[in-house]
Amino acid sequence: MPADTASGTTPRQLRRAVGAVALGNALEVYDFIIFGFMAVQIGNAFFPSQSAYASLMGSLATFAVGFIGRPLGAHWLGRHADRHGRKPALLLTMVLMGIGLAGVSLTPGYAQIGVAAPVIVVFARLLQGVAMGGEIGISTSYLIELAGEAERGRVTSMQATSQGISNVAATLIGVVISLSIGPEALGAWGWRVALGLGLLILPLTLVMRHSLPETHGPTMVVRHDHGKAGATELMSANSPLRAMILGAILIGAGTIGQYCTIYTATFAQATLHLSSTVGLAASLAGATGQLFGAIGGGWTCDRFGRKPAMVAPFVVGLFLPVPLFAWIIAAPGLTSLAFSTFAISLSTGLVYPAVYVTIAEALPKAQRAHRFAMVYALPVTVFGGSTQLLLTWLLHVTGTPMAVAWLRTAIVLISLLAMAQLRESHPSRQLRPAFA
Repeated sequence: MPADTASGTTPRQLRRAVGAVALGNALEVYDFIIFGFMAVQIGNAFFPSQSAYASLMGSLATFAVGFIGRPLGAHWLGRHADRHGRKPALLLTMVLMGIGLAGVSLTPGYAQIGVAAPVIVVFARLLQGVAMGGEIGISTSYLIELAGEAERGRVTSMQATSQGISNVAATLIGVVISLSIGPEALGAWGWRVALGLGLLILPLTLVMRHSLPETHGPTMVVRHDHGKAGATELMSANSPLRAMILGAILIGAGTIGQYCTIYTATFAQATLHLSSTVGLAASLAGATGQLFGAIGGGWTCDRFGRKPAMVAPFVVGLFLPVPLFAWIIAAPGLTSLAFSTFAISLSTGLVYPAVYVTIAEALPKAQRAHRFAMVYALPVTVFGGSTQLLLTWLLHVTGTPMAVAWLRTAIVLISLLAMAQLRESHPSRQLRPAFA
């Protein structure tokens, strides 16, 4: 295949590089989702107690350790990527994730090795959090530096798309395994199979990432767009500080929205008194909506500009939660819950490829991986671990399922206010007055 003279890489090399980053990103997200899905079984294996509540709390506390590790990973791995290059940092995140994944899925239970079991699992979970904290900032920086000016949104959206694919896959695998082998086998070994599937993908990911071209350092690939050097340093109408502050607000709001979707299975059972099957099906619908949104969002932010791609879906999304949740309350069931979760998640998924690109375009290359990783990790740490508690409290205090709709509406409104302060950063559209 002839070289792509506009970029210095062939289309095949570009696809391979994007695939290597997306596959590793998907693996890390898959592990986090499966761990949450199997929390009861993991609690029984490593935190046995006469109280089912105590076992579950031990497992959820271990899950939370992964969030604590994210800022640590964002700081350490992000600085490593800025100093030594994106490729070695992307390899390091995979090694750490592999060690953590093996530690959780292969460690014998408390019944076999006693207190060493939960100690090993907590440490393994911390390593996974460190890896995840660095992965997002480094992979986003790498993708936007690899992409040409006209395709930054589509290429960078693969980060969000891979998360969506992983979310759908993890939900399906969890449901299939749990239904296929029964609760007893699931608690004995099934959860290990679900987690261990990620280990099968790890060697392929390491091989693919080892062949990545470098975008930061003396061996970097320099992409050009129509004769203009656009890869070594991006230009943006937003200052780094503006992009970081507003980006943190948007990512925090997006995290709350995502965990509202994850909470759907619990909401269906505890509040609407529907079956677990309905709740899981609705969660799957939400994950599918996020996936379709991520795919479409990358294209729209390249075609229409960053700001329209952010604002338009959320203007629609502002008017979705209240009527949709009113329908859910009036006619609780699979149709109303799955459709509503899909529609709201789709509107959210459309937004975030443009958010990621806007933040990354404003950051200087020498500090991009570290700064983006911190902007992403801190809001996710704060709201990822607290949103489901907040939802449970709101539903208890208000006594109405509409509390979820009010929270979703509030975060969309806050997001729109933050978006209003951002400037258009698409290089060919910064002078246009619309949405400026």
